[in-house]
Amino acid sequence: MKALAFCRLVALFAAGTCVSFAQTLTLAPEERLPDPVVDPASDEAQLAIQRFSLPPGLQAKLWAAEPLLANPVAIDFDEKGRLFVAETHRYGTSVLDIRGYMGMLELDLAARTIEDRAELIRNVFGEDGAKQLAIESEIVRLVEDRDGDGVADTSSVFADGFNTMLDGIASGVLARNGKVWLTNIPSLWLLEEAAGKQGAAKRTELLRGFGVHFNFTGHDLHGLAIGHDGKLYFSIGDRGAHVVGKEGHIVSVPDEGAVFRSNLDGTELELFARGLRNPQELVFDEHGNLFTGDNDSDAGDLERLVYLVEGGDSGWRIGYQHAPLGQGGPWMRDDLWKPRFEGQPAYLLPPIANIEDGPSGLTYYPGTGLSPEFRGHFFITHFKGSIARSGIQSYTLKPQGAGFAVTGSELFMGGLLATDVTFGPDGAMYVSDWVEGWPKSRRGRIYSITPIDPDPLQASLSAELSQIFAAGLERADTATLRRLLAHPDRRARLEAQL
Repeated sequence: MKALAFCRLVALFAAGTCVSFAQTLTLAPEERLPDPVVDPASDEAQLAIQRFSLPPGLQAKLWAAEPLLANPVAIDFDEKGRLFVAETHRYGTSVLDIRGYMGMLELDLAARTIEDRAELIRNVFGEDGAKQLAIESEIVRLVEDRDGDGVADTSSVFADGFNTMLDGIASGVLARNGKVWLTNIPSLWLLEEAAGKQGAAKRTELLRGFGVHFNFTGHDLHGLAIGHDGKLYFSIGDRGAHVVGKEGHIVSVPDEGAVFRSNLDGTELELFARGLRNPQELVFDEHGNLFTGDNDSDAGDLERLVYLVEGGDSGWRIGYQHAPLGQGGPWMRDDLWKPRFEGQPAYLLPPIANIEDGPSGLTYYPGTGLSPEFRGHFFITHFKGSIARSGIQSYTLKPQGAGFAVTGSELFMGGLLATDVTFGPDGAMYVSDWVEGWPKSRRGRIYSITPIDPDPLQASLSAELSQIFAAGLERADTATLRRLLAHPDRRARLEAQL
């Protein structure tokens, strides 16, 4: 009966052709626990600062460490200076990588919807396997410095229960005005607070249908950002998507990574850009231009810094990945991964430049907090599984024709396994540290980066901005909003505009 059921599944995915290669597959014997495993406190996080490298005039300070958090993937501050952390506890154990289960590769590639993937799980791993994949949960953690001494002292679970067999890695978090958006395959979530209640009092699944394939671990739903149009932008790797929008229309890109745009409540979902492989983070510059760092396919190509244009296609499709049928396909044969060159296929939008391995977190200097020399700088965390090879790279760009060209690229910070980078409302840069290796480290650190001798004007602007954000702009008068539209910090200008 198992063989017959499996054959029917193949027939469903392969248009009537039954391929016989295995009745079932067995999940790797991982320890899957309902409660997260976090290492105890130690002095390691403080001592690690000794190996960090930074530009002259900047310093790193420990802001938070285990057991306040563990396995941080993405971070974001709200207006009150509270840090929301997207933690993964399913990575590597409950979120499968197709490279460990190549016996179902063709079936995985054939999936068109998350419902197909759910059926694939049950048929290949059985009901017991499906239950095993529904034990571990992703977590949104809230980390706070309640006593105001510059070091976090409190940690709590803001939201959990993201533990269905389809759930992926909690890879994107955005906090704004008492609301938190979370991207976690298969869904885009809105988490809302209520006065007097701890954690998310209300959670709403805004959109569902992301993560059609297993494919490679980490090619998840991420990249949350608010644009100058007030819309929500987010990205997915080539695990793909088939989403029915709130208005009933379908947005389907099952075999490629993409960037989506919607209203903050998930309405008016649309495809913004496509043909990406794994665009983990998105960031706007002060002019409203959108950028991402996209990962290579490990076939001799290189990572790419991409200018995202509405309707743009970067050329990647999931079928190019896997030998013997894949072998890079047009991606390698036609050099689709290279910056613009004469004779390049005209249908795709080429990258700005090829960059270092493992781009993940990405931010843009908002205009205050460090020093004027960093104006116009992008910061990308390059996660390579090794402390010695990972770090944060800075980039500067200039307009070139209808696109951009890189004018500078330098190592900004070395000596840590950074996953994300952002600027807090106090003007400081904050970096999340995975700590060590590729597997879940059961540890996690947050470091702040600030000037050793702050410029008085920069310090004054940062203090003013922090007060503005804490007070909120909901009741600000026209004169205040007009003044903020000329503020040196792009975040103040954006909030005043919105």
